[in-house]
Amino acid sequence: MAKTENPIYNPAEIEPKWQARWETDGLYHSDVDASRPKYYALTMLPYPSGDLHIGHWYAMTPSDARARYMRMRGYNVLFPMGFDAFGLPAENAAIKNNIHPRVWTYRNIANMRKQMRSMGAMFDWRREAVSADPEYYRWTQWFFTQLYNHGLAYHKMSPVDWCPNCQTTLAREQVWGEDRHCERCGTPVIKKDLDQWFFRITKYADELLKYEGIDWPERVRTLQTNWIGKSEGAHVVFTTEQGDRLQVFTTRPDTLWGVTFMVLAPEHPLVEKITTAEQKTAVDEYIQQATRQTDIQRESTDKEKSGVFTGGYAINPVNNERIPIWIADYVLMTYGTGAIMAVPAH
Repeated sequence: MAKTENPIYNPAEIEPKWQARWETDGLYHSDVDASRPKYYALTMLPYPSGDLHIGHWYAMTPSDARARYMRMRGYNVLFPMGFDAFGLPAENAAIKNNIHPRVWTYRNIANMRKQMRSMGAMFDWRREAVSADPEYYRWTQWFFTQLYNHGLAYHKMSPVDWCPNCQTTLAREQVWGEDRHCERCGTPVIKKDLDQWFFRITKYADELLKYEGIDWPERVRTLQTNWIGKSEGAHVVFTTEQGDRLQVFTTRPDTLWGVTFMVLAPEHPLVEKITTAEQKTAVDEYIQQATRQTDIQRESTDKEKSGVFTGGYAINPVNNERIPIWIADYVLMTYGTGAIMAVPAH
């Protein structure tokens, strides 16, 4: 009996054939079908940096598996794909390569789209969304306008991670190493105050803390509760010796008579004004050190607390006593008012 050889799987030959067949048959097309229940699947849209890497598929493969599972259960699954294509990194890359940002971005998109299609995921490419397309971002603008008109969008100064070389803000994941350097160029990252837009999520704090009817794991509920960070108390206004209002939030206004000192975030706008000439060098050095840390590092319970006296004082509104003002990195400008009052044993 003649021995038959095992067939060899040749992906370059077999996969394009079946992918073309799937596309011709519209296997993964999502059309309106009132006879089937709807299911919307979405994964993170990649940034068009030029080539896919394993990290992209680390996020996409489980989403694809889930979408296929729901499709096999009879759902009409909409699983779109696209590209999150805005941002200064694209502009910087275009400048470096002496090419227009649009040409650079859409050339990368074409390459990554080709790579993604070769993987055979069940994306409906007719639903592709590219955030740099006017047809897409006009709706982003529309949503923002609605939020602004309803008082749900506002702007204020707030610190960000900033790369001085790329001249752009960085996400936490883009700041690498103990020395906190930019993942793209290796430049040490600093904290920088920028005028930014915010959404008034606090208006919905009570609703966001109601979990009835939501099948969330307890860990996720705890994360959401801590993220909202709702506290009940009072705002109290102290006055600096220069006459400026210094507002703090406290859950124990009954302890005002026991305040012995106050602490500001190093980024607080009043720090420069209240710092005396004798303390300026120490304060400036401390601020420089604090701005090189992440918020997580600054709030760590394992870290020994530190601070520097500014030389300035505030007046306690209930007894007119002079209260020394310090700065410390464990006070964050992004939490509360960026200032706290300290009472022994509280």
